[in-house]
Amino acid sequence: MPKSTSHPTQSIPVFRSADLSVVNGANLGDPISFAAELDLDDTYELNQAAEPYRLSLQSDGKGGQVIAPETAIGTPGATLHMDCCLTLMSGNGVTTEVLVLVEVDGKGDVEEIYALPLAPLTPRLGYSLVGINSDSARTKFAEVACVSFTRGTHITLTSGEQKCIEELNVGDTVLTRDDGPQKIRWIGHATVRATGDFAPIRIKAGALHNENDLLVSPDHRLFIYQRSDALGAGRNELLVRARHLVNGDTVIQEDGGFVDYFQLLFDEHQIIYAEGIAAETLLVDTRTRPVLPAELSQELAKSLPDHADRAHMQFEIGESLLNHPDMAKLLKRASTR
Repeated sequence: MPKSTSHPTQSIPVFRSADLSVVNGANLGDPISFAAELDLDDTYELNQAAEPYRLSLQSDGKGGQVIAPETAIGTPGATLHMDCCLTLMSGNGVTTEVLVLVEVDGKGDVEEIYALPLAPLTPRLGYSLVGINSDSARTKFAEVACVSFTRGTHITLTSGEQKCIEELNVGDTVLTRDDGPQKIRWIGHATVRATGDFAPIRIKAGALHNENDLLVSPDHRLFIYQRSDALGAGRNELLVRARHLVNGDTVIQEDGGFVDYFQLLFDEHQIIYAEGIAAETLLVDTRTRPVLPAELSQELAKSLPDHADRAHMQFEIGESLLNHPDMAKLLKRASTR
């Protein structure tokens, strides 16, 4: 089977720089900008009418990132830099992190600046800039980009045993769809805010023939086999992101509190079985590599194949085919007929 060489995309909710501006401080009236132009203690407000846009990005294959063709904002093909991670604090002492992304043109000039809040911002509420970190932006973004399972998720081992993800160990052998038994190379774990676009998606028992609920990160891709091509994708095998299945009933986004996220890494990008649903494991590329321990990241760069160079990567479908009020129901029906 031929391998796909396309680079997977990620869609993130961003605001234009002008949507988040200084209402009190040294840079009064200025929009949010890159680290070198910011001053601590400036107070920012999100414009009342501001709406997030979907910025699509992908690896450029050379260690950087570019804006993807299907983006709703920005110039496709333009380079995108992760500039810094800002810490904003509201008047009641609650802090929110915001990533600053910079789009540059072919000459290296700044074309646009985007703000990616890692928790919801309230319009017309003052946020004081209390932290500017130019070193952590790539790692923070990697945490957002990683596909993750939640604590309690049952993973199918080669023996057929269903084991909770938090009980797995490096070296355990997991059943994969494409390569049979494969050993876990690394297990990541992080506790993050379950808020806004980054809150986990709960796929309730039975929604996709799963016996138990499955709770995953929003951009986690699930493998679906259709007996009939219900979406007009031209193929029976699909990769669908969990957030596209939300219907407010059998598939919901759980906003609030904190969530324990776990990542499973194999020598190659794999499709494994979580609560009986075929789902992807961590994909290593320029977006996600910063979450790995330094020694493992260096080893991956030298000895392991490109995770994106896998035949099943061609199964992901574009958002234009996902405009349906109940994708979960449609795909469940298509998988049994």
